[in-house]
Amino acid sequence: MDVLQLLLSGLANGCVYGLVALGFVLIYKATEAVNFAQGDLMMLGAFVMVGLVNPQYMGLNFWLAVPLALLIMGALGYLLDIAILRFMFGQSQTAVVILTIALGFVIRFVAGVIWGHEPQNLHSPLALGDVRMGGVVLSMADIAVIVVTLAMTLGLWQFFQRTKLGLAMQAASQNQMAAYYMGIPVKRVQGAVWALAGVVACVAGILYASKGTLAISAGFIGIKAFAAAVIGGFGSLPGALMGGLIVGIIEPFAARYFPAGYSQIAPYALLILVLVFRPHGLFAQVRVKKV
Repeated sequence: MDVLQLLLSGLANGCVYGLVALGFVLIYKATEAVNFAQGDLMMLGAFVMVGLVNPQYMGLNFWLAVPLALLIMGALGYLLDIAILRFMFGQSQTAVVILTIALGFVIRFVAGVIWGHEPQNLHSPLALGDVRMGGVVLSMADIAVIVVTLAMTLGLWQFFQRTKLGLAMQAASQNQMAAYYMGIPVKRVQGAVWALAGVVACVAGILYASKGTLAISAGFIGIKAFAAAVIGGFGSLPGALMGGLIVGIIEPFAARYFPAGYSQIAPYALLILVLVFRPHGLFAQVRVKKV
């Protein structure tokens, strides 16, 4: 029962990592850029939800606030692209990475100014009640995290495989100039990707905040999510989810069976092993890029 409890708890945490990793993969699949502000967008989405729902702020109904928060974060992602990132068109990937790191600092500063630096709790109906299965206890929030993550991963995979916009996003990532000459509105496609990444980050933030206390430092979860995305295969949506699950499962088992502190380095030790023995990731689909 102890092992099963650790496994289920790790799955729930891993799903949060997987959702943030999905944001990394979305941006990368469409632009071949790495957005190191994705974790901070998740944190901001959670605080937007706090501002909409908690009684000391707007006090809206939770289920009414969810689509509103998703709309706000989607619009923010789109605005970030057209106001800032679009001016990096043609620049090196290193410059884009540095820019997204700087954006993360700005997002944390803005969130601290608006909501303060003290930890807060989201008034979420998902945080009420537990489900007991024998000797195993799983919170409603953990169940919601697992179900929503699986649904979003499947939906996004179908989106990229079967829709014109999803195929256009992949074409733009392969060769922006060639996609432009083929009639694909590359700039609008990239704006749509950033909006979608903002929505995914908001979903992750809502689920994360429903599980426990929310603080400004929650954005640093993006570091583990980045490791999860690399472990799973940086261009693979299912791989991002699997990488998140692997990282989430490793942590509680390392904390339980290894000395103190080992749980913090376990995901990165696995990341090093994956990069050494399978550089493309465990679930990557390696494709030849045609130019």
